Amino acid sequence: MKYVVFYDSADDVASKAPAHFPAHAARLEEFRARGTLLMVGTFADPQEQGSMAIFATREDAEEFVRGDPFVLNGVVRGWRILDWNESLTGP
Repeated sequence: MKYVVFYDSADDVASKAPAHFPAHAARLEEFRARGTLLMVGTFADPQEQGSMAIFATREDAEEFVRGDPFVLNGVVRGWRILDWNESLTGP
């Protein structure tokens, strides 16, 4: 089981994100270094489609969101965590 965080972008995300990106990136790196953040990225149109991240545990996904500068500073207007039954792994 993996845990997918979906972020819905706030209005005018392109102007809001840069001020908080360094702190957001540092948080991403912290969870990546722990080995619990497996993937992260925006969709092709971040304003309309948002972004997602995949975590190894629900606890880490929830902890990440609770302290993410993008969430705390209104860069993200909404989020959700879904359990994902990964079925294909390896080569």
